[in-house]
Amino acid sequence: MTKDFSQHAKIIERFRGEVKQADFEASFLSATKSLAKTERFLLKMEIKRLAQPCTRLIDLRGHVDGDCKAFDDDNRTHYLDDLAIKVYQESVNAYGAYTFGVYEAVNNTDNNFRVIYQREKAGKLTPAVNSADSLKVQEKLHYPAKFVALGDFHNRQEERMNFAIPVIATLANEQRSEATSSDISISGVKFRFNEMQKVAVGDVIKLEFTGLSQEFQFGSQSVFEYQVKNIALEDKIQLIGAQRILDKEKDGFKQFLKGFIQGNKRRYKINLDNTIAALKSRSLEQFALPKINELPVFVEAKDGKFVPRFALTCNNNQAVYQYWQNEAKQSTLFNLIDSDRIERMLRADKSGHSLLVYSFVHQSQGRSYFYTADENQLAQDDAFIKPFLGFAASKPTFAVTMLSIIAVDKHKATAPLTLANTLAKKDAYLDMPISEEVQGLLSGLPYIVVATDVTNKQVHADYAQFSFENIATSKLKAFGHKRLVSPPLMDEVGVNYRNQRQEPRFVYKTPVEVEAEGVTWTGEAQDFSVSGLKVHLDKSAVLTKGEIVNISFPNLQKITSSFNLTSLPYEVMRINQKKNILNLRVHVERHQHIGRAFFKVLIEKNREKLKKDEYADMIPGLAKALRAIYAKSTSVPSLYVQTSGSRYKVETLAASSEQTPFLNRLKHLSDRPRHHNLYPLLHHPEAANLINVTLKKLQASDAPASETLFIAIKHDVEFVDKAVTAKLASELDSPKLKKLFIANAQKSGEFYCVRIKLSRTAEPDMEHLNPELSYISSYAIHRGKQIEQEIWSVAGVMQCVDITQEVIYRHKLLG
Repeated sequence: MTKDFSQHAKIIERFRGEVKQADFEASFLSATKSLAKTERFLLKMEIKRLAQPCTRLIDLRGHVDGDCKAFDDDNRTHYLDDLAIKVYQESVNAYGAYTFGVYEAVNNTDNNFRVIYQREKAGKLTPAVNSADSLKVQEKLHYPAKFVALGDFHNRQEERMNFAIPVIATLANEQRSEATSSDISISGVKFRFNEMQKVAVGDVIKLEFTGLSQEFQFGSQSVFEYQVKNIALEDKIQLIGAQRILDKEKDGFKQFLKGFIQGNKRRYKINLDNTIAALKSRSLEQFALPKINELPVFVEAKDGKFVPRFALTCNNNQAVYQYWQNEAKQSTLFNLIDSDRIERMLRADKSGHSLLVYSFVHQSQGRSYFYTADENQLAQDDAFIKPFLGFAASKPTFAVTMLSIIAVDKHKATAPLTLANTLAKKDAYLDMPISEEVQGLLSGLPYIVVATDVTNKQVHADYAQFSFENIATSKLKAFGHKRLVSPPLMDEVGVNYRNQRQEPRFVYKTPVEVEAEGVTWTGEAQDFSVSGLKVHLDKSAVLTKGEIVNISFPNLQKITSSFNLTSLPYEVMRINQKKNILNLRVHVERHQHIGRAFFKVLIEKNREKLKKDEYADMIPGLAKALRAIYAKSTSVPSLYVQTSGSRYKVETLAASSEQTPFLNRLKHLSDRPRHHNLYPLLHHPEAANLINVTLKKLQASDAPASETLFIAIKHDVEFVDKAVTAKLASELDSPKLKKLFIANAQKSGEFYCVRIKLSRTAEPDMEHLNPELSYISSYAIHRGKQIEQEIWSVAGVMQCVDITQEVIYRHKLLG
């Protein structure tokens, strides 16, 4: 039985790390003279045991009330929360090394579930102000998220090896200075001066690698010229990045470095920072782009005019794309985006604003007629603004669209693998250069117009309050768009990283009957492959994943007598939340499945007529290029929800740039460098509910869950909880209350209105990520495992759409 030393805790605490001290025996005897001899001996043995070196790894994930992360110390990786890290560091300082005393202290922190349970059982759990409580108070005020730039793929042509040796640098003014290298490649080096030096980008300096020349021979030359390429200042240390200036083809030092790095890179470790940063950015982009809610439209310059040419689509923004289609399913985005409106967008963009467009669709004799008016057009006739908005909002097709414009930089179209010379040999298909055909197309696409639908029930109801009695129909007609006999060519390009389909799928709508356990539902097949089927039911079905159903095709049966298309068994592979959309796969028990045979023949005989249901490139490489450009251009931030044990955490924020008013404000609220404080977004109870409750119910194919937050941030207030006030739009249940909130916020600081869109993410495409992940794992296996775990832990994406401009404009009109 293990002896309980809790009554001697003060003595054990006093002698932490003093076992090896010369006066330990005398001091210990003096402190324990009142104890019995046996008790004193056992206590001394316990103190010595706690001072013994320990090699056990600590993993507190799921064992503490806190978020655990990898913590590296002395070539060991532990998984600890913030409190455990603090206790670990404090205990190591006391003991002088990682000992059993450190191990046990870390495993017995106040927030350990085992410790909490034992205290509850003993009735000793009383409220106290301790380090754990202090940390929890901080957590309530700070929701730190690290910013990651999307599209951060900076390729290195050579491997860099971490290597610290003495260097003598001769500057441009011939002053010699001592320095130390940080990493080295065949053609470059990064080093730091021991003292601050006057040096500028472009300077040519001479380096003498004294730490190498003492042990190795690499020719008669010992001093080499380098040009300064970048300078960074980190913690008052000057870091210089320089590139070798070669003056001859046969260079002994270059050949020496080539062999030296290849032979020693596992010993000194390759510098993986660039590859790790690229992999993180690439994985986050893969989660975010398939869940965008805005519609990016690439605009073409043609015959002196701007016309929409390509739209990037996914499940979340399909409703926006389909809104701008006529009765023949032809795109009418040219009604939303034309040359005149683009000019107004460019003017608005200079002042940091978007352009608001109000629209509705009038249906007559089976035809669709589109009406649009942007805020600049309406401003030319103040008396007509409210009647137009009231009339438009009286239509069920009323929509408010926020348009922003981005200049296309075709250099952003590439997303190269880092260290391409190392990886591309076996993964060349992932790193193909852009074809001339795609480059030619990109050169004719000067802008991306980002269309964000900000309409919801409340927005619709607010605008519907405006009276349109006796509206001037002549003025109304001016905002109607003519139907074009030959509309401009417009193509839909799907955002698709992961294609799990093993067979081509074809669009084909035909009635079906679904039967299970004597109950029959009717519906329509949306598409099919040889082995699969997607069905949209007329009514919800009580079915679950894995269930076997019998499918009949009454109309298809009429066109064939060779196949019996009734009661064919299919397995339910997926069913949506509303229980009315089924993804099915053929179920074969003993014999060949008749449905599979029929659809195989149908496809073979009608391949030219059938339309493929897949986001296939019209031009190979085009989708990848457009996707890359938009990823590196979007300013809409995405928050990533990751699993942490049985809980969720949000610690990562990504966009192409953090230079937006709202993100700058979140950065200003943070007490940690290079982090943003998400307190305005996440401290509201409904935000936590959205993550912890709603996300668990969502499927990857479901529409996103949405909440709108009114946020007031006061200036010159030190404490975050005093500076920030956040309310759900539904909590301010009248336009008057919302207007009062806006006015008070602007009076004492800033007002923001943010719409949060939460989506469940699909599984990552590891084939797309594995080249760089494998490279990292080959040199730092623990780091590779940690990154892979982080990738698979992403469960959801929260897009934060800033709709402040529209909210302020609307409530000014509402008076």
